[in-house]
Amino acid sequence: MAGLVAPYDVYNLIVALKKQTDIPIHLHTHFTSGMADLAMLKAVEAGVDVIDTCMAPYAYRTSHPAVEPLVISLMGTNRDSGFDVEKLAAIGKEMEKYTPKYMHYLNNTKLSVIDTNVILHQTPGGMLSNLVNQLKAMDSLDKLDEVFETLPQVRKDLGMVPLVTPTSQIVGIQTVNNVLFDEKPGEYAKITEQVKDLCYGLYGKTTRPIDPEVQAKALKNYPRGEEPISCRPGDLLEPELAKIQADLKDLAKDIDDEVLCALYPVTGKRFLKWKYGLAEVPEDVKPKTMEQVKAEQELVAKALGGKLSEKSEREKPANLRQFDIYVDGEYFNVEVADPNAAAVPARKKREKSAADAAPGSVLAPIPGMIAEYKVKVGDEVKQGETILVLEAMKMFNNLDAPTSGTVKEIKHDVGDSVGKGELLMVIEPEE
Repeated sequence: MAGLVAPYDVYNLIVALKKQTDIPIHLHTHFTSGMADLAMLKAVEAGVDVIDTCMAPYAYRTSHPAVEPLVISLMGTNRDSGFDVEKLAAIGKEMEKYTPKYMHYLNNTKLSVIDTNVILHQTPGGMLSNLVNQLKAMDSLDKLDEVFETLPQVRKDLGMVPLVTPTSQIVGIQTVNNVLFDEKPGEYAKITEQVKDLCYGLYGKTTRPIDPEVQAKALKNYPRGEEPISCRPGDLLEPELAKIQADLKDLAKDIDDEVLCALYPVTGKRFLKWKYGLAEVPEDVKPKTMEQVKAEQELVAKALGGKLSEKSEREKPANLRQFDIYVDGEYFNVEVADPNAAAVPARKKREKSAADAAPGSVLAPIPGMIAEYKVKVGDEVKQGETILVLEAMKMFNNLDAPTSGTVKEIKHDVGDSVGKGELLMVIEPEE
């Protein structure tokens, strides 16, 4: 997944495997390190049966090698693919029309399309793109190199788990938390629920022992117990499908809907409401159209040319579309009038006030979605008690009460998306 396989290593491996089995051998590797083209060619020489590639517009970087150069390289050999290069070129040209829709997913912090440092930090492609997007959302993309430096230590602390979904995300998000929130290295100030589950043993036995101090901190007040398990994790799970079916009897239409909500309790229910027309699909969930992308590109060009004027005080048009734009690492949120768009309320800028800094204010430390409230208005809470769960990049983060007191106000509903620094809850401190 991180493109770590070297050409001669893969050649020797496949030659050895071919001597021992008739089972078809399939090579899947990413381009991140820059070695994948070479590894693919040596694998073909060694007799590999299947290799994974993709069309050039979506190839390279943290993706797969492009298919076109390999097809051309093998023409006229005994491993000729038989693909029509002209048809591949036509397909690539058609795909290029839509690539602007996905440009914002690229790591545009450097010119190089390869990352030789992946040999050191060993971050898989999917994990890398998630890290980049998460740091962008936190206005902390400048911390990417620090995340890379910290990641190997976090992986070591967590038992050298494989960097593949879901454990790659567990390691990656915890690394981001450490970089952003630790006051000293290795503090683990904000530990995700998934790291706690990993330390308890719910993901199975790790390759190497988990660091005892990190494990003890993660399991402090852990609901299942503070001693990690040594048995098969599945033996501890209670059957839950019957409860899911009862909860969703008025929403789910089939077993697929039920399994979806079992896996994603909050987002699954939101999706089913959109799917069956029970709720309006939010604008920020809808895919971008090419018209929107072109409007963004025009705004970027204006921003780079210094032609974006100060916002006037005149009344805004009713029909606006919002765009998040990054120019040379700087973030812009702009609104564009679109006569064909439904009226969308402008996103309110969070005003900094004394209430934000008050002892009882609970602010979102990272962008995310409200997954669960542990308390309701009127409840008494103690300082340090978990009061809500914020989902960010598939990981659950417990937010604790900053002070003891009474829950006075809850600002959002479960399922709402919130930005970094947004006020989530107000606790009236006890006297």
